[in-house]
Formats: sequence, C-alpha cells, structure tokens
Amino acid sequence: MIDYKAVEAKIYNYRAWINGKATNEMVEIMNNCLSYAGYTVLKFTDYTFPVKGYTCMWLLAESHMALHYFADEDKYYIELSGCCKEMNRKFKEKIITYGLTIDIIE
Repeated sequence: MIDYKAVEAKIYNYRAWINGKATNEMVEIMNNCLSYAGYTVLKFTDYTFPVKGYTCMWLLAESHMALHYFADEDKYYIELSGCCKEMNRKFKEKIITYGLTIDIIE
C-alpha cells in the first residue's frame, strides 16, 4: 500500500543571481544543496553553448530547478520551484554556507 499525503496547490520559488565559479563546481554545489534540502532528483539535463554560456535543469519529484550561466557577466541565475516551503528554506540555508555572492530576487 502506498502512503498518500495531500499537498496544497502552492509553489514556493527561490530566485537569485550568483557570481561565477567554474560550471562543474556550481552544478556540484546545486546538487549538494538539493540533496541537503531533501529534494528527489528525477532527471538532470544540461547544454553548453558553442561559444560560451551554459544552462541546465533538474527535474525534481517536488518540481524543478534551473541554472543559467551568463559568461559575459560571469554570473549565474538560479530558479528553484518546489511545493514544500521547508525544503526551499533548507536549500537557501545550505547555499549560504558556500560563501557565494548571492543577490536574492524574492
């Protein structure tokens, strides 16, 4: 028997600009933050642009997250959408521990 938990039809968003790091480092940081927060990653996909730039997306059981790198300005835009307020709070709590320069857009 599968346990069912009713979920309120509400999405919690976290959007921020983050100063650059190597792309592989940033993806690892995002994976660590998602894991710490308890998110379940169903799929990860990414694309490196031919000249410069990068984008990737995590499909989560609880919604999704995207990371976009703007090489000319050496910064990333992240957007996390999830249906659990506590998980989003834990994600924010963890990302701060990396000492990145973060401009939150909430």
